[in-house]
Amino acid sequence: MSKPTLLVLAAGMGSRYGGLKQIDPVRPGGETIIDYSIFDAIRAGFGKVVFVIRHDIESAFREAIGARFENRLPVEYVFQELDNLPPGFSVPPNRKKPWGTGQAILCAAKAISEPFAAINADDFYGATSFRVLAQHLGSGSSDYAMVAFVLRNTLSEFGTVARGVCQFAPDDSLQTVTELTKIEKAGNGANYIDPTGAVKHLSGDEPVSMNMWGFTPTLFAHLQQQFAAFLERNGKDEKAELYIPTVVNELIRLREERCKVLRTTDSWLGVTYREDRPHVIEGVRALIACGDYPKKLW
Repeated sequence: MSKPTLLVLAAGMGSRYGGLKQIDPVRPGGETIIDYSIFDAIRAGFGKVVFVIRHDIESAFREAIGARFENRLPVEYVFQELDNLPPGFSVPPNRKKPWGTGQAILCAAKAISEPFAAINADDFYGATSFRVLAQHLGSGSSDYAMVAFVLRNTLSEFGTVARGVCQFAPDDSLQTVTELTKIEKAGNGANYIDPTGAVKHLSGDEPVSMNMWGFTPTLFAHLQQQFAAFLERNGKDEKAELYIPTVVNELIRLREERCKVLRTTDSWLGVTYREDRPHVIEGVRALIACGDYPKKLW
């Protein structure tokens, strides 16, 4: 069986952060969060990297990121653009952002023919997360997979975040992912605002999705169908996005696919707000100090 591929979703605009956070270093040597993700992926057994980017960041991204890896493993680039749509659909006049993670993954359909993981470019997932996901993808299972983090390990000190809270069966098969927005840290737990405006409390122990998924290539046909259906409903909306948890939820509901929940106690490190960056730098420094990573990756 071929080695799995790592699909890195790096086309996000970084509007809350205020810059191109995908190439912002978190170590003095210039390493970015993506460097650590790919380092972890290589030692977990992934054999290829596919980056989803935009044409307007291609030059800067290739120079700052892609050049580091092109002599270490096969690297491909695919492009997520507003007008990358099925026949019969067009872009609303005032729309600025792409169509979400569902469209981003679909853009890689021609570049991937083996089991693959999909991750965000700006999230630090940890070595254990890549290891358990690589083991699943290499097992020959037809099940999809999602790495579940502990909610309190994924919160920002500097503002609200959105997280997918997971429900799963006793056999660790995923049942639903419910996207909760405006989650903020509250002691050892968290609060969020529900659709009615009421404040609800979370314990902090809830398993959450951080968009670290494992798929087989069967996903692409599902995405083609669901993206077209999404555009039928929302194609004139200037802000609507097709999120990959929505796609997986629908496949589970229809019993077309199964998704296994893989557990990790790794602490997520991510840059949602610019103020998060010193915390990420300190977190990476601590991991180096305890021997999880070398001082120099490459």
